[in-house]
Amino acid sequence: MKTVVVYVGAAIAEIAGCFAFWGWLRISKPIWWLLPGVFSLLVFAYLLTLVETEAAGRAYATYGGIYIVASLFWLWIIESVRPDRWDIAGASVCLIGAAIILWGPRG
Repeated sequence: MKTVVVYVGAAIAEIAGCFAFWGWLRISKPIWWLLPGVFSLLVFAYLLTLVETEAAGRAYATYGGIYIVASLFWLWIIESVRPDRWDIAGASVCLIGAAIILWGPRG
């Protein structure tokens, strides 16, 4: 459960941080938007170090699936664009892949 919470927190932090840069460069938000954006990206990087795995690459690969789902929630909640069935199907495939990477038996 802790791993899922860490991944969700990391996804929110990364998306918020990247959106701050997007806002500044693409939708003319003031440059001070970069300050919370940089802080948020630092939080994101820190949170990924808390994942219980022996290999950083495995943590990052698993995170990718969580990030995709979180991005679609961001699209829906923050940007008011409802994900379509293809978004949901693709996110489902990614979550299944993330679960296999994280919890697959290794020996």
